[in-house]
Amino acid sequence: MINEIAAVPIYLDYNASAPLRGEAHQAMLRAMGTAVGNGSSVHWAGRAARLGIESARADVAAFLAAAPTEIVLTSGGTEANNLAIRGVCEAHPGGHVVTTAVEHASVLETCKSLQTRGVSMTTVGVDRHGRVDPAAVGAALRDETILVSVGLANNEVGTVQPITAIREQVRARGIPFHVDAVQAAGKIPVSVQELGVDLLSLSAHKLGGPQGMGALYVRSGVSIRPQQFGGPQELGRRAGTESVAAALGFAAAARGAASGLVSEGVRQRALVEELWSGIAALVPDAERNSPADGVVPNTLNVEIPGADVDGLVIGFDLEGIAVSAGSACAAGSLEPSHVLLAMGRSPIAARAALRLSVGHATTEPDVVAFLQALPGVVGRCRHALQREAS
Repeated sequence: MINEIAAVPIYLDYNASAPLRGEAHQAMLRAMGTAVGNGSSVHWAGRAARLGIESARADVAAFLAAAPTEIVLTSGGTEANNLAIRGVCEAHPGGHVVTTAVEHASVLETCKSLQTRGVSMTTVGVDRHGRVDPAAVGAALRDETILVSVGLANNEVGTVQPITAIREQVRARGIPFHVDAVQAAGKIPVSVQELGVDLLSLSAHKLGGPQGMGALYVRSGVSIRPQQFGGPQELGRRAGTESVAAALGFAAAARGAASGLVSEGVRQRALVEELWSGIAALVPDAERNSPADGVVPNTLNVEIPGADVDGLVIGFDLEGIAVSAGSACAAGSLEPSHVLLAMGRSPIAARAALRLSVGHATTEPDVVAFLQALPGVVGRCRHALQREAS
């Protein structure tokens, strides 16, 4: 039963999915009430739908400092990553791909699957903060390298990678550079012009837009093979009727996230530091896995020694508080986090790591409620594990 502390449920899992922003909700409601046509149709209803889609595309492009023709609307970040990686590899068969050990599963598993088609893969390691050395990426490049894929911000610990330094290593060889910005967009400024990348993935629901909508930026002149066939939509790069409502919700969320981005980042960083200070005081043996600097402002990953993360997540859920064991895409897995293992943590430590991520609707009372619930949840979890071991 939810206790009095969290009589109103508290959400601290924004990296899994951010609650729908009010402006996105309203934009989608308006579209669902008026957009009756197919954007590929030539009659008045189709033209109205197309106008909405292209307006949304322009807003998403502006969010990234890109051109509208460089934006491919997708079903989300996973499809965007697949389209980028598979699209490039199929345009250059039999090549070599470089990525890192801490990427999202939609990158790592896609790269692994391509190995059955003759693509070779090099996975570059990271330091104890989860950060990759640009020189290590450069050293991994070969004459046959056709793509480098690196995430801008890690979804589990929040580490921001030195993308511009990596870009210099890659650009010198003329190799396409893909960046998964799903966990960075809406938290830190993301400009494709400043980053200098060739492909970049976004997901609407990570920044307060609808689930099931995302985008891939494809720099003009970069060649990719479509992965979905059946129609000429998205300039022939991705077949399928676009959702007007979802696209406009995505655009509204992007505008909302861009507004006051810096000040909101400062506010979220203060909430995260308050969380960490409280955790360190109440659980003195807790370890901070997220670096203190060079991280997106909303993410905190901590190890609670002597506890099992599944027990912690369930314990907080019973208190009405939503937290995470790490990537939502790995929920239910019995394996420890591949990100924390790559950072040098032991399997036991990785199985005791809790991810907290705040967002646009998180308040200081939410933090206070979490900290009030913390000692009881940790105590019960540790007791249960001790009882199982005896």
